[in-house]
Amino acid sequence: MTTRTGGQILVDQLKIHGTSHVFCVPGESYLAVLDALHDAAIKTVVCRQEGGAAYMAEAAGKMTGRPGIVMVTRGPGATNASPGIHVASQDSTPLIMFVGQVARDMREREAFQELNYRAVFGTMAKWATEIDDPARIPEIISRAFYVATSGRPGPVVIALPEDMLVERIAVADALPYR
Repeated sequence: MTTRTGGQILVDQLKIHGTSHVFCVPGESYLAVLDALHDAAIKTVVCRQEGGAAYMAEAAGKMTGRPGIVMVTRGPGATNASPGIHVASQDSTPLIMFVGQVARDMREREAFQELNYRAVFGTMAKWATEIDDPARIPEIISRAFYVATSGRPGPVVIALPEDMLVERIAVADALPYR
């Protein structure tokens, strides 16, 4: 296995799970993912506002039955997307929102636009989590697809610490979800 950045690993998992579109408002907190998307066969739809991106992902999830994917930056970006998460929950639409997060060593210091995503989205989403270790990206992305589509479908929120996304490791990909 060759080493990849956390951002490359994440995009590779999206491809494995059949993602065709990502809706986003680009932000510096997840630049490594945007860099990996540049060369990927996933269409990246850049939106003007995070709420619109979340609604587009919700519509894609509703039309296809596969999780719509939205990516936003931390703090205001995530909270601007929250109405789309609420709609996905209320309408039982599979959706996964990836949120840029402050670096792991800056958490719980009220660093630039930091939010506790588990607390903010915990009652709206089926699952809200944060990836602390790039080796767990394949596992957590696979679980997110499963959670978003199983039982009563709904949204999943995953925070991505920016330093974790640039860390290079060798890790096996997950199998496609069913």
